[in-house]
Amino acid sequence: MTAPARPRVLVAGIGNIFLADDAFGPEVIAALREDPLPDGVDAADFGIRGMDLVYRLLDGYDAAVLVDAVPRGGPPGTLYVLDVDGPGTDLAPAAPEAHGMDPVKVLATARELAGWEGLAFPRVVLVGCEPLTRMRGDEPDVVHGLSDPVRASVGEAVRLLETVVAELLLGHPAERLPG
Repeated sequence: MTAPARPRVLVAGIGNIFLADDAFGPEVIAALREDPLPDGVDAADFGIRGMDLVYRLLDGYDAAVLVDAVPRGGPPGTLYVLDVDGPGTDLAPAAPEAHGMDPVKVLATARELAGWEGLAFPRVVLVGCEPLTRMRGDEPDVVHGLSDPVRASVGEAVRLLETVVAELLLGHPAERLPG
């Protein structure tokens, strides 16, 4: 009798490092590298490489945790855990962006490709942070670096990620936090 395979979890930092608080995901992934991750957990900074994330989501993971700046109207630096597969989530197919990262389009594209190929699609959870500085990308200057409240939340986000990943490795759903 063989033991069941340990679940595999992908932690994916997403965001543009030249758009202020949008760099939250990559900054959290950099902070995660200071502590070893449990077996079966891979962490990667996808930045704005949407198609790279699409294909990685189809690489046999049981769950994926996206880490991103998420404007939801709370105080800057507020952390959220959202169940992307939960009720009210619309991931209708959309045209993928080869050089961009719209998480909804990425997930819709990955889910559609999984269906075409008969592959399992991982459970997806989002760990997000309320940004202070939101840039559209058409400003004349780039703003490198996180705002103070978002930077202060990076360590807390790492601890929150460790909890979410542990729950996912045990097969428990990550809880939806208020926000």
